[in-house]
Amino acid sequence: MSKAAELANLIGNINAGGGGVNRNLIINGAMNVAERGTSATGLGGSDGYFTCDRWATFFNSSGRLTSTQDSSAPSGFAKSLKLACTTADTSVASGEYFFLSQRIEGQKVQAFAKGTSDAKPFAVSFYVKGNASATYVAELFDSDNSRQISKTFTVGTDWARVELSFPADTTGAFNYDNGRSLDLTIWLHAGSDYTSGTLNSSAWASSTNANRAVGGSSFFDSTDRTFFLTGVQLEVGQNPTDFEHINSFGEELAMCKRYYQKLTDSYAQHGQICNGHMANSTQFQGVIRFVPQMRAAPSLSHTTTSSNNSSSAYYVATGGANDYVDALAFYNSNQVTTLLYSTSGSSATEGEGANLAVQSTITEFAAVSEL
Repeated sequence: MSKAAELANLIGNINAGGGGVNRNLIINGAMNVAERGTSATGLGGSDGYFTCDRWATFFNSSGRLTSTQDSSAPSGFAKSLKLACTTADTSVASGEYFFLSQRIEGQKVQAFAKGTSDAKPFAVSFYVKGNASATYVAELFDSDNSRQISKTFTVGTDWARVELSFPADTTGAFNYDNGRSLDLTIWLHAGSDYTSGTLNSSAWASSTNANRAVGGSSFFDSTDRTFFLTGVQLEVGQNPTDFEHINSFGEELAMCKRYYQKLTDSYAQHGQICNGHMANSTQFQGVIRFVPQMRAAPSLSHTTTSSNNSSSAYYVATGGANDYVDALAFYNSNQVTTLLYSTSGSSATEGEGANLAVQSTITEFAAVSEL
């Protein structure tokens, strides 16, 4: 896009109520942050967040894939999210689906003035490529009011920017809270339950599943299939503008930590978790403070695989002894802090200072507050 065209688009968006700094409502659109890890294999059995932060995958298919944070990217970017089919699913049942989605809090999307006479349009843009030509579907879904709109886009073997303009919606206001209000979804595979109608592409409407993903290709049609995505932007206005890069990696990481925070400095043996004390002879208690504060009171997500000749995955170090534990839990959690405690152990001295650390190599120990 030329500078003149970019300026014209930005001015048009300002006139429509958008533009300016902090205009991109997508977190980690450049796929730079991957707290959970840079690669995950065998995906397809369950929904979840697996590699790049804030990007969830949802499955109902026998197809399987690998997800990686990849170094292939268009000019101006360093990373992308790569999906690679490892098990094909060419017999597509009616209720099947596979899509990639970012869910956005209601208090973050108020500038669209959705559900009012002053409602603003939505501009979506992103970069994509694949192993071959394909057509997929981008959808905006209002989960507060069960309304949606979808548009198709094409993918080729070279990086290309997709620019989509979605109209304003004067029906159904977004809730002003920290809950899920708006989803930006990329449909990559869908059965007839989602494709047998007419694509709802011209105006927002009450959600009808049959109209949501019409005209899309199947990502699971071949084990050669790949899909790369980066530079995702959602903004107020009728014109997609150049991708708004975050000033620093730390700033983007902090935004991701609102939803997911690693709680140890290392997943290897002796990785430190927190200091605390022995509430009694078998229970460790330690306080963890979330920085930045999380979206809502989080849950604890961790592995309990035992190895390294110990009976448990973690240990509590007290006065010269290690008390091995496996069962850990959060108590009285809120957005700012939680009490982490062990529900099993051997024997220690009540009131004694203690340190909780990783005993065996684990794959996750984190606070989760995803939408």
